[in-house]
Amino acid sequence: MRHGVTTRKLGRYTSHRLAMLANMAASLFIEGSIVTTISKAKEVRKVAEKLITRAKAGGVSDRRLVIARMPHKEAVTKLFNEIAPKYADRNGGYTRIVKLGSRVGDASEMAVIQLVD
Repeated sequence: MRHGVTTRKLGRYTSHRLAMLANMAASLFIEGSIVTTISKAKEVRKVAEKLITRAKAGGVSDRRLVIARMPHKEAVTKLFNEIAPKYADRNGGYTRIVKLGSRVGDASEMAVIQLVD
């Protein structure tokens, strides 16, 4: 039974999946939007929104926790200095997923995930 199972495995083992989602979140913070499959976009949204919420508090322990989850210095700096202050008065819903249609090679459903302005 799948009681309480909320994550998608995405065809990867745990450490690979966590590293991939951290890298995708870092790319999202640096670029502002990324194109990926719908399932990966939905998983990245969970990771990114939790990191933004943590960065809004802005304490030293919050910064250390974000660095532990996403060890990318440039992305962490941009998250704490630019992105978190922008969402200071917003209670969640920092990202948006827009469906793009099927990919030509394998017909995977594609989407763009972007930070809300």
